[in-house]
Amino acid sequence: MNFTGLFLAVLLSTSAIAQAFPAKPVRVVVPFPPGGGADALARVLGPKLAELWGQQVVVENKPGASGHIGADFVAQSPADGYTLLMSSTASLTEKNVDLFAPVSLVSASAYIVTAHPRVAAANIRELIALARANPAKLTFGSSGVGAASHLSAELFKSMAQVDMLHVPYKGTGQALTDLLAGQVDLLFAPAQTVLAHVKAGRLKALAVTGAKRAETLPGVPTVAESGLPGYQAVGWFGLLAPAATPGSIVTQLSADVNSALAQAEMRAKMMALGADPGGNTPEEFARFIREDQAKWAQLMGEAGIKPAQ
Repeated sequence: MNFTGLFLAVLLSTSAIAQAFPAKPVRVVVPFPPGGGADALARVLGPKLAELWGQQVVVENKPGASGHIGADFVAQSPADGYTLLMSSTASLTEKNVDLFAPVSLVSASAYIVTAHPRVAAANIRELIALARANPAKLTFGSSGVGAASHLSAELFKSMAQVDMLHVPYKGTGQALTDLLAGQVDLLFAPAQTVLAHVKAGRLKALAVTGAKRAETLPGVPTVAESGLPGYQAVGWFGLLAPAATPGSIVTQLSADVNSALAQAEMRAKMMALGADPGGNTPEEFARFIREDQAKWAQLMGEAGIKPAQ
């Protein structure tokens, strides 16, 4: 076979692989315990992708090290599109981001500043006053060092000039358990994690961290309008594949995720959880990640925060 024939054979083989994808179950690794934002979204998105593909989508939790155990597992998996990472801010750093091929943003939403009912603050102004009167006594949980639930609280601390104690967990679900039990006072949490508890009166929603009020909680003001002008933070979740995954497969994965996210039923389910449906191209998602990392890098440097290894 001459060079031209060999090239065409390889091209046809690659095309056939892409067209046949997926030919077996796809695994979505959540690098946090069950009950958190990444887990909730993976379990809502999985069945829709399974319908599109005619293949099972298995959600597998691999928590630890602020999401890095699960992230490392996916980075070292075969680059064939069958093992994906449901990532967030915490599980990606400047050191490991190049080990992944961004697929699509699933959701980027404001968090809810949530408090245990015993906390003597009904809004952000009162929370700031309480924190200033009790330096280093109020505690806030997070899904780990460098997570959006951590950094959004650190941004709040910096802008409000207050001192609160950070208590990191392996995931938002575990932090939520301790918040409900009164073991920690506060949690800057994705809506899909805490919304049901807020509506049931088990937790207090003091504010949302976005630039505008959340559709699911229209009566809850933003942090900026209720005592801390200029404050804004969002948390994101998205799918990534190992870096060497063929571009044709990454493109198909992205198109299929976007198709699932565009379905009315899927959007309704996500909105009910308090998560804004995302969707973008691999290139757009890669740019989004770079900009997000640059934004938080300055805060982490100023606060002396070292990301989990």
